[in-house]
Amino acid sequence: MFIEVITLFPEMVRGVMSFGVVGRAIEKSIVQFATRDPRSYTDDNHRTVDDRPYGGGPGMVMKVEPLRTAIREARAAAPPGSPVVLLSAQGRRFDQAVAEDYATRPGLVLVAGRYEGVDERLVESEIDEELSVGDFVLSGGEIAAALVVDAAARLIPGVLGDEESAQNDSFGSGLLDWPHYTRPDDVDGMLVPGVLLSGDHAAIARWRLKQSLGRTWQRRPDLLNRYELTQDEKQLLDEYIVEHSADKHGN
Repeated sequence: MFIEVITLFPEMVRGVMSFGVVGRAIEKSIVQFATRDPRSYTDDNHRTVDDRPYGGGPGMVMKVEPLRTAIREARAAAPPGSPVVLLSAQGRRFDQAVAEDYATRPGLVLVAGRYEGVDERLVESEIDEELSVGDFVLSGGEIAAALVVDAAARLIPGVLGDEESAQNDSFGSGLLDWPHYTRPDDVDGMLVPGVLLSGDHAAIARWRLKQSLGRTWQRRPDLLNRYELTQDEKQLLDEYIVEHSADKHGN
């Protein structure tokens, strides 16, 4: 997969992308990663990429010309079918389904805005999609772009050491993940659930599914509203709710 981030701070994005599974995927060329700085497309001594907003008000707005040239060159360098995405508070919400969609694309060009935003005429003429990573404000789109790259890249075959890891992650199935434990089995009197030590793979799988359903019910009930439970899953969730209620009341 080809991924390019257009940013005024390429070192910032490249630094984040040099670590972990994504960094290794870039080293192995499973992911081709690049950055592009709009300042490289300015023609004045100050390398100006922003100007005051028409109509007045605080802050600055990213100019059309240098950003447009950067986007067009990035689009030309990317494989056909690679969307140009602007990280923006006005965009659709980024989630696991979007990450899965992006992971199937041949490429992706992410535009990290700065200041008060970018000239709307550039959005209308050069941007395929606007994307928001949440209902909060960041100083720029670099951290958001890194988040999108990490979430999408780890779904590309070969990026993770174990392909089941991505499938079992929270949101991978539409549910939250189950609790995880490792050695030692006793930490200050807190024990690993016995079923995980049993060697009974069917029982372990059933316990994990029950915990996943229960955690989603407790922490993100909105996800269950979009999830169609099988009869077995409904039974497991009912068991979890009864057990949770008993634990809560000390029974």
